[in-house]
Amino acid sequence: MKILILGAGPAGLTLGNRLKEKGINSFLILEKEEESGGLCRSVEFEGEPIDIGGPHYLDHRSERVMSYLFGFMPESEWNLYERDSKILVNGQLINSPFEANLWQMDMDSQVSYLESISVAGCNTGSDMPEEFKEWIYWKLGRRIADDYMIPYNSKLYGDNLDSMGTYWLYKLPNVSFRETLLSCLQKHAYGTQPCVAQFYYPKNTGFGELWRRMAERLENHIICNQAVNYIDLGKKEVRTKTGDVYRADIIITTIPWRTFDTILGMPDEMKEQLRTLKYVAIENRYVNDDVDTKAQWVYFPDMKLPYHRATIRKNVWPSMHGMIIEINQNRAKLIPDNAPYNYKFANEYAYPVNTIHKPEIMNAVLDYSQKRGVYGLGRWGEHQHHNSDVVVELAMDFVDKLVENIL
Repeated sequence: MKILILGAGPAGLTLGNRLKEKGINSFLILEKEEESGGLCRSVEFEGEPIDIGGPHYLDHRSERVMSYLFGFMPESEWNLYERDSKILVNGQLINSPFEANLWQMDMDSQVSYLESISVAGCNTGSDMPEEFKEWIYWKLGRRIADDYMIPYNSKLYGDNLDSMGTYWLYKLPNVSFRETLLSCLQKHAYGTQPCVAQFYYPKNTGFGELWRRMAERLENHIICNQAVNYIDLGKKEVRTKTGDVYRADIIITTIPWRTFDTILGMPDEMKEQLRTLKYVAIENRYVNDDVDTKAQWVYFPDMKLPYHRATIRKNVWPSMHGMIIEINQNRAKLIPDNAPYNYKFANEYAYPVNTIHKPEIMNAVLDYSQKRGVYGLGRWGEHQHHNSDVVVELAMDFVDKLVENIL
């Protein structure tokens, strides 16, 4: 075929639908699972939908993306929410981001945290470090680092925390010391929230319904149960674990590069660098317990608790129950075998880790493969922690440029 797409998650489904809209029908999507949707799939359990990848949602930022996706699932089928996320630290529940909401804590805690922030490196003129862990202390001070940011991120990223860079910090809230001080004095949050200040979630279904409908539009352009583990950049050929062979003029991979057991046509040194890319495996468990809070998400830095985050379902799905707890798979072993849970799903590839040298590795890989007609796109094709709305826009832009410049 003309175009072969690996993976039927948000990136692959958007690519396929966009190609079809442009009148290009010589394409095929290979998906390793039994159904499309990737990390954004939903399943039905006890009459209610559960998102197997945890708390996914449609960010409100891009009118272009929302308009496009509402073409598959109309806006009338969604609820729009203001984000409400909280942190449970030292027995006190405050809103996120932490440094913008110190005013919600007792006075002694406020003073202690403010004293610590005031002597943080960013406020005393020291150079910004290149390592994420050191940046936490430099930006937020020792108290917030030790009480919240270090334990929380250690629970999420595990040992990978020590190797993470700082180039991705645009995704985090940016609150200055002055804004933190003002928030304590005036009793309301200051600072900027870079993403997900508002979000959409379906009224009556799981988030996976959107991607299921997108897959329906593609009909026989998707083949499931096809796990690709071999790629030849020179021949533009892939093979699956069942022995099937597919060739195309252009290949677009949205699956992790590390899932290829064999990569031909790529220098050995580059393949070795790909093997150094880090990622986090996550287990999501549905627990049929309700929590007395209006927050959609609660973050738990306490190292005694195996999980780091909980989604409170009734605050996203008003008619539903329980919560989804998210656990780094290496910490799931800390949960007793007899611990109550109603449903669990493990995602080996959940979050790419932003290690210090990842940008130069991926830039080299993507540049090299692109010159051979093989493109990487999306969270795993680019090894970037993109949310689904970002992935959709990237895929839309990619097809537009592909049609204009190549096809």
